[in-house]
Amino acid sequence: MRQGEYRSIRMMRRKWEVFPGHNQFCCNGRCMLSHETGVFKLTFVLIVVTGALFFIFDAPYLWEHVHPVLPIMGALLFAWTIAFLFRTACMDPGILPHSAIQESEFYEKAHFEQNQTGSSYVPPARTRDVVVNGKAMKLKYCFTCKVFRPPRTSHCSMCNTCVQNFDHHCPWVGNCVGKRNYRYFFLFLFTLSLLCVYIFASVICHLVLEGKEEDNSFGDALQANPASILEAVVSFFSIWSVVGLTGYHCQLVATGQTTNEDIKGSYSRKRDPDNFNPFSSDSWCGNCFYVICSPIPPSLVDKRGFVSYQYEVDYGIESHRDQYGSVVATQQPVSGTLDRVETVY
Repeated sequence: MRQGEYRSIRMMRRKWEVFPGHNQFCCNGRCMLSHETGVFKLTFVLIVVTGALFFIFDAPYLWEHVHPVLPIMGALLFAWTIAFLFRTACMDPGILPHSAIQESEFYEKAHFEQNQTGSSYVPPARTRDVVVNGKAMKLKYCFTCKVFRPPRTSHCSMCNTCVQNFDHHCPWVGNCVGKRNYRYFFLFLFTLSLLCVYIFASVICHLVLEGKEEDNSFGDALQANPASILEAVVSFFSIWSVVGLTGYHCQLVATGQTTNEDIKGSYSRKRDPDNFNPFSSDSWCGNCFYVICSPIPPSLVDKRGFVSYQYEVDYGIESHRDQYGSVVATQQPVSGTLDRVETVY
């Protein structure tokens, strides 16, 4: 490959640089996060600081006076929690790509000709009827992404994208929770709950044992270990929220629902006794197995692909070429009469 051709390929824009959503990328498009990451950073700092205080001030005492296995268990829980946190935050949650300009214009033109009466304009139909496992469902049209959303897909106003199996947008992990990262979000909650309970119980054990030593009392142990008191306070209040949230998601996993569906009452039988969840298996064990063990589908977003000329044309991206022939592209709003229609989430 000649030097000029290599330089041209190296300086071409990748698709993550012109991504139409509100997400931000790092590591050259390998990691995808929400544009608001302040709460995510707070989550990371709280876990790291609390864990560091524990391993500095409490773990050595437990290693020497109780058993070495206790600090080792804490280190494993801490490592798993951090790993699942970053796995949830930095991966594509299941984003549904926007449609190309020609696709949206063809659909709009077809429905315009079908529904036109005289000189009045009738907007295209916003739903389509489908049957999923014997249950009739409606596919809603997203006027932002210009696609019919598959079942369980919803538009996230924070990320400005449609997410498959949308559960919710979680600021604590800095990302949407959907089809591709719900497993890691659930495992993050589960390991974080165990870590909070473990740190709280270990700190209390440390203080009680040190208070029972000769010429010492529980009050003396508290005065000698202010960091342990801080750990106990943080972990105690975290238990009430994190463990409760984990229990709620255990119930969702067992019933085969998402948070979005549960809040909306999509499969509630209060109004319709015959209503049922077509995505649930016959047992809670099958639902749990599906969430924990089923293969993760590939991402539909080609974040690291190069922006070709045809891609610019299909998605309305303006570009100009520099002196080396590489593309410098910027994402522009997709034109079309659908922009006049109010966006519905």
